[in-house]
Amino acid sequence: MLLTFCYRAFVAILGLVARRGTDAAAREAELLVLRHEVAVLRRTNPRRRVGLLVTPDTLLRRHRDLVRRRWTYPHDRGGRPRINADLRDLVVRLARENPRCGYRRIVGELERIGLIASASTVRRILANARLPGAPRRAGPTWREFLRAQADGIVACDFFCVDTILLRRLY
Repeated sequence: MLLTFCYRAFVAILGLVARRGTDAAAREAELLVLRHEVAVLRRTNPRRRVGLLVTPDTLLRRHRDLVRRRWTYPHDRGGRPRINADLRDLVVRLARENPRCGYRRIVGELERIGLIASASTVRRILANARLPGAPRRAGPTWREFLRAQADGIVACDFFCVDTILLRRLY
């Protein structure tokens, strides 16, 4: 007990002396005191050192491993999953069989059969397949319009005339 008190007083005196000096001298004195303290503790309590399951080297190694695992990023690239090959083939086939259809129309056709793909995904698939986009147009040509509407056009009456007396003649 008395030895511990004397030791603490010695450490306190050395600390005061060390604080008076320069920073480098203070650090050297503090280091000297700490080394002396470790040596005294090892001499007075040898069983405690033997009974330790973890050494300082083990703690430092575990900490280095923890830091390494924390800051090592996984090698797989995150993000969205890859596009299914069947979906890619279907989009390319639709674009080749329907050259006048744009990517938005292809997205609509895919939705009708229950497949989901965004317009940008379809556009990227077409670009990777080196397929040109649908031509820009305001609407179908007259020939395409008449072919698509032929049944309805034949069924309607073209020949009706309004007379002066506001009667309609068919």
